[in-house]
Amino acid sequence: MSDIMFSVCLCARFQEAPKTSHLKAVKRIFRYIKGTTYLGLWYLKGTGIETVVYADSDHARDYVDRKSTSGICTFVGCCLTSWFSKKQTALIISITKAEYVSAEMACQQALWMQQALIDYDIRLGDIPIMCDNKGAIDLSKNPVQHSRTKHIEIRHHFLRDNVKKWHISIEKVSSVDNIINILTKPFKHESFNYLRLGLGMMERIP
Repeated sequence: MSDIMFSVCLCARFQEAPKTSHLKAVKRIFRYIKGTTYLGLWYLKGTGIETVVYADSDHARDYVDRKSTSGICTFVGCCLTSWFSKKQTALIISITKAEYVSAEMACQQALWMQQALIDYDIRLGDIPIMCDNKGAIDLSKNPVQHSRTKHIEIRHHFLRDNVKKWHISIEKVSSVDNIINILTKPFKHESFNYLRLGLGMMERIP
């Protein structure tokens, strides 16, 4: 499920040679699952088709290779429809560039969603991508490629191209309200529950 993806993916990186600390972490995940079997994603009827994509990155949090992890989640009509957490392939120095790469992945997801809904004769306007990094937002809208971004692969700059074409828009969201943070960072109990609620995970009534 979406609420345990960060923890599961983090533990999975050490499955070839796990240590006692990793096994303890896995047991903790199992205890969490056992204690939250009453939770599930809540899908409401008649919520519309307004689509929003959230993007985030945990800059260099992997202590083994210092690569960043991107997290993406998509909401259609306020309902969570897809999510993933994926380590970035390149080692990126600044948090702005790591967030920019995550926004590019979100752009791919948004364009895929636009195309998929066309098959049902539903046409979306520009899809907002929610990002909590102002530098990445400015970079996506700046028509001049700054020398400091040249090491980012050219394919990532199609994000800027799709912003120009009004296929997507990059919007600012506060770090506190950026729901996708739950897939990229560890949180204390209160913050975790707040973000989990934002995903649409509710208590199921028997």
